[in-house]
Amino acid sequence: MAAGTVVSRATGLIRQVLQAAALGTGLLASTYNTANTVPTGLYTLLIGGALNAVLVPQLVRARATQADGGRAYEQRLVTLVLCVLAVGTALAVWAAPQIVGLYMRDTPQSHEAFELTVVFARFLLPQIFFYGMFGMLGQVLNAREKFGAMMWTPVLNNIVLIGMFGAYLTLLTTPDRVEDITASQVRLLGLGTTVGIALQALALIPYVREAGFRFRPRFDWRGSGLRRSARAARWTLLFVLANQVALTVVTNYANAADQQLPKAGAGYTAYSYAQTIWLLPQSIVTVSLVTALLPRLSKAAAQGRTDDLRGELSRALRLTGVVIVPAGFFFLALGPQTAALLFGHGAADAAATRPLGQMLQAFGLGLIPFSAQYLLLRGFYAFEDTRTPFWMAAWIGSVNIALAAACHQLLPARWAVVGMAAAYTLSYAVGLLLTARLLRRRLDGRMDGKRLARTYGKLTLAAAPAGALAWLVARACADPSGATGTATTALALTAGAAALILGYVLLARLLRVGELRLRLR
Repeated sequence: MAAGTVVSRATGLIRQVLQAAALGTGLLASTYNTANTVPTGLYTLLIGGALNAVLVPQLVRARATQADGGRAYEQRLVTLVLCVLAVGTALAVWAAPQIVGLYMRDTPQSHEAFELTVVFARFLLPQIFFYGMFGMLGQVLNAREKFGAMMWTPVLNNIVLIGMFGAYLTLLTTPDRVEDITASQVRLLGLGTTVGIALQALALIPYVREAGFRFRPRFDWRGSGLRRSARAARWTLLFVLANQVALTVVTNYANAADQQLPKAGAGYTAYSYAQTIWLLPQSIVTVSLVTALLPRLSKAAAQGRTDDLRGELSRALRLTGVVIVPAGFFFLALGPQTAALLFGHGAADAAATRPLGQMLQAFGLGLIPFSAQYLLLRGFYAFEDTRTPFWMAAWIGSVNIALAAACHQLLPARWAVVGMAAAYTLSYAVGLLLTARLLRRRLDGRMDGKRLARTYGKLTLAAAPAGALAWLVARACADPSGATGTATTALALTAGAAALILGYVLLARLLRVGELRLRLR
């Protein structure tokens, strides 16, 4: 799973670098990126949150308790999900202008950008159906403890998008303003992006057939046990809604910064690129581990083995922390160099990537509470408790919205979105404290807290000096004249990263971090 995720994220990174070279990091890029955010958000709101958090425990339970191994339940569930997705996709395409209006303001000064975003959205909104199909078939595989295909098939999507952006760069004249993009360029970007997601979803069909799943449409939903899934999904829907409200507010504010400074690279596209890079360690390490862990947590909760559930969560937190903690300090120390090396090409020059690098630094240490909170929520989902995660999302979203609004109102446009990245970090620090407190009550008042605090304390003591060393080394390798060429940036980033890794490993060994020694063996 981790190998598939690494290849998927690596090809995704190549795709994103080409995307930045083609579209830049300013207002033009934000029209495409905002439109591409809409189908993801709506899919998650329609069914995605329930698929990821609720339905694996339900499918595992059905396979263990029903006479046919849960086959009829699966067929009914897949039929229901596909019907909801088809209707939701059609309505979304019809209401594209109203939906885009939630994410971007339509003013006389920015009307062309708004209209272009709507056009992109009409091409991209059919992705909702294919995202849902991919998610549903993936959960069918996960319930059978077959995880590899769902990790590898996104590579196909990335290959399509790499080819699309490569064609955009080589075959067409790349514009740098909203007014200059042509209809053929819009069609290439819109159709190519949707085709990639469709191919990713369709590629799972052979794997679910091999795993023994045969799809037959079944509409006999009444009295089939789906009501229990719907009740569980109700709170998950509210959880997703809370997250989407926060995302919509931040996207709106970030797009406002882009509209004020259309070429500064200080708005939504920079924020989304920084967040994507920041999430890479989480995606490779934490998500892979949680995908494998959730069926085991569900079984332990169903069988009343609270000690085993607590132990699995503690072990997962400690193992992921070995990578997540130094990764957070890496972004804090080397965010500007990372942004310049990855995105300072083509339509985006070094100056345009500077805000992006500062956003990476602001996100930085937030990776630690974000990853830990993500893991702890799976403890509630294992108990089929979806209500508590909703309240956690509501608290986190409220803090994030309040801080983001303060940044929007009080900071100049150049720094407002950097502040919003820091607000995201603070909101998840608050969320982690609340989540840990509530889960401790659910686990009979014990969370292995002393062991976790000792491990994370050691990891921080190892990573913080290593991060400071990386910052100093990167500065020493920079060109004294202030030049920011690719070779100079690559040297500074490589030397800084090497210093961080070496310093971290040596200090962690001196501090006797057991989890690191196990990995090194």
